[in-house]
Amino acid sequence: MDYTKLYTDDPFFYEGLASAERPETFPELGTEPRYLNRELSWLEFNNRVLEEARDTKNPLAERLNFLSIVSSNLDEFFMIRVASLHDQVHAGYKGRDPVGLTAEEQLEKMAVVTQKMVKKQYTTYNRALIPALEKEGIRILRPKQLTEQQMAHVTRLFAEEIYPVLTPLAIDAGRPFPLIANQTINLIVEVTVDQTITDEKPSKKKKKEEHFAIVQIPSVLPRLERVPTEDDTKAFILLEDIIRLNLESLFPGVELGASACFRIMRNADLDIDEEEAADLLSEIESQLKQRQWGEVIRLEVERGVDEDVLTFLASSFEIQKNGIYDIRGPLDLTFVRRIVKAISEPMHFYPPFSPQPNPYLSPADDLFSVIAARDVFLHHPYETFDPVVKWIQDAAKDPDVLAIKQTLYRVSGKSPIVQALAEAAENGKQVFVLVELKARFDEENNIVWAKRLEQAGCHVIYGLIGLKTHSKITLIVRSEADGIRRYVHLGTGNYNDITARLYTDMAILTSREAYGRDATDFFNMVSGYSLPLHFRRIVTAPRWLKNATLAKIRRETENARSGKAAAIIAKVNSLVDKDVIEALYEASNAGVSIDLIVRGICCLRPGIKDLSENIRVRSIVGRFLEHSRIFYYYNDGNEEIYLSSADWMPRNLERRIEILFPVEDQEAINRVKRVLEVELRDTDRARLMLPDGTYERVDKRKFPPLDSQIQLMEDAILAAEVLRNPPQAMDRYIPRSMDDHGDYAGLD
Repeated sequence: MDYTKLYTDDPFFYEGLASAERPETFPELGTEPRYLNRELSWLEFNNRVLEEARDTKNPLAERLNFLSIVSSNLDEFFMIRVASLHDQVHAGYKGRDPVGLTAEEQLEKMAVVTQKMVKKQYTTYNRALIPALEKEGIRILRPKQLTEQQMAHVTRLFAEEIYPVLTPLAIDAGRPFPLIANQTINLIVEVTVDQTITDEKPSKKKKKEEHFAIVQIPSVLPRLERVPTEDDTKAFILLEDIIRLNLESLFPGVELGASACFRIMRNADLDIDEEEAADLLSEIESQLKQRQWGEVIRLEVERGVDEDVLTFLASSFEIQKNGIYDIRGPLDLTFVRRIVKAISEPMHFYPPFSPQPNPYLSPADDLFSVIAARDVFLHHPYETFDPVVKWIQDAAKDPDVLAIKQTLYRVSGKSPIVQALAEAAENGKQVFVLVELKARFDEENNIVWAKRLEQAGCHVIYGLIGLKTHSKITLIVRSEADGIRRYVHLGTGNYNDITARLYTDMAILTSREAYGRDATDFFNMVSGYSLPLHFRRIVTAPRWLKNATLAKIRRETENARSGKAAAIIAKVNSLVDKDVIEALYEASNAGVSIDLIVRGICCLRPGIKDLSENIRVRSIVGRFLEHSRIFYYYNDGNEEIYLSSADWMPRNLERRIEILFPVEDQEAINRVKRVLEVELRDTDRARLMLPDGTYERVDKRKFPPLDSQIQLMEDAILAAEVLRNPPQAMDRYIPRSMDDHGDYAGLD
């Protein structure tokens, strides 16, 4: 591939806009802002996920999974991003974002978009997915649809298993409105109670008083209950509907009125004063308890709720109208993941794929010997994460290993890596672990692991004051015949063996001396007071990474101005940083060809004349979550490729401990370039960004069909064949770039 052009002359990036004209025909920027609002850009990303749930080309079970992801994404968005803007409004902050919007104005615009998104979400559920499930003999029954046999079943189930767990909470003068936990589903019921009044005369009168009561739908019980059927169909009913059918058993002797399910979202953004916290672990444990009781910022109520009930709830939670969501179906659609388990036909799932072995590693290999001889490049989930786990497990048992140092941001619930680190400490090795307790929504899990590691004898720290440690690095120090050798793992993803099967990430295992010395200096920096004057290979945030990034972009800019070929390709999760965006705009105007693969938030506006006409942005949403961060600079033919834990966001570049590292092994360079080229030619999973921040699918009529994730799976399978061939096949395996026709020549 000719990287000096990077598709600038290829109509793919212009004509590929399915329903738009070429970018140069869009109106000039004029008075429009130079940036897009980050919150609205994130909502646009979640809408792309929702499109996958609506896409009938996706298998049914996968569409259900995408719908569930939309719901969980939206929950987190409200608990953190919307909550943060509410905090700004309450504080009287009048500052404006780069687009020029105040916090209050952002909330107003976001409310409009999220209301539409939720309606679209439930239209997808009610009109597309439920009918599709019914065609497959799977039904979600409403109470009125139950047969006598099914009604008897749920009545018995309620009496024996559900009723003992429930606690109805009355609301009156003596029993105030209860504290409702975050994200729980609740049933509110109107109750009319007869009160006996005794007058001075010997007669008695009865007065009816209307009250409300609340029943929390217990999360300790399954949300979906299967009910018997007379044929081969599978029928389910929701837990809240079973409870609703049996309300008279919960409230005997009173008159029941209207009832409705509701759910609230609270501010869950932790406010930790690290300077004042004597013990960060104890402070975070305390804050986690408070997360359940933060300000209510979103109220979901099922459609048709009685007006008096809605008024009572809105008043009790002190929530404004634009924070109330009228839900046209079951609350919290994350439950649809449970329906997936009822689907048995393979055709309703993506074809199965198992992460492949790395062509340079076999299970019987001594990993230290392999890494001592050459760098090993890993690409997850196309290649298995097992070598990383095995490497640390082997190190824990290896008598020649003296020390293991590692950063942990997010790990799995039963992490084999944490268990190996604990074993290493118990075996007398020096083990240092930085466990980032502030990893959002993984705080509780990380606290458990931090305590386990401390009990095993590891040296554990919980991060640096004011900074999250988001870098992914492991250092193993080993005594060998020719002296001390350092082995390093650097990656773009977390040390999580579960998400390594779902997230696309890259890593290198190396024993190069420069990387080992940098890793040593890095860990001394985060564990002590040392500050390296310089690093040899890696670049760290927040001190150096942003300036290094800007310098590399400006170098391409100067090359273009000097008439040299200049190009940038960047693959990130999010692009928000204003300084980076401005540098890219300047580079575009100088003639640098820029291709950005941005999965989520993108505040840059591409394809605008005299601003960003040489910038193209695409997003890829598929069966795997695109998570790797890759940076390619043409550098006048002296190509440079970097991998990183950092996105181009202020928080990553200015408020986190991050690492950027070069890829120097030629085989690894070829493989990274291969990934970029495949993703830049994706027609099935890619969407191209328009100047207004919306996205269009690629027009498949003009280009060969290509699903980048399927292609990379096929690449991994082909490469793994090397392990099953004679040893000389390894020498013939030379990963190369695509040729002009997009064909892959993996075997020379």
